[in-house]
Amino acid sequence: MKDSVETLTGTRLTVYRFILTRNKRVGVRAIAKELNLSSPSVAQHHLTHLEEMGLIKREWGGYVINKIVLQNRVKINRFLIPRTLLYLLFSIGALIVELSFYPTVLFHTYITALIIKATIITFFTYETIKIWHEKTI
Repeated sequence: MKDSVETLTGTRLTVYRFILTRNKRVGVRAIAKELNLSSPSVAQHHLTHLEEMGLIKREWGGYVINKIVLQNRVKINRFLIPRTLLYLLFSIGALIVELSFYPTVLFHTYITALIIKATIITFFTYETIKIWHEKTI
């Protein structure tokens, strides 16, 4: 199963992500229209393949997610956001708390802690941007 999910790319990936971000059943025509596919038959081709992979299932004239596969993302409501964005926000929050509540007397350990936090924030920012631009799940 993992091998087939790793080969999920292009239009098939776009169709899967479209259905994943909806919280309801989606029909073939709606998918073709929303994703600007040439015809419903093209959408049906990708849907059939996704159904064979076990990722979606047909239900009452439409398709719903059967299995959620997220590699580097978290689904919050209808949004797929990089997991590292949550770590980045936590790190920024920790830095803000430290700068707000702790005395700003510049001791060696305080400066070292600020440098470490800045490095962590830089790393999570880089990883978040990288994941956001990837064409994966």
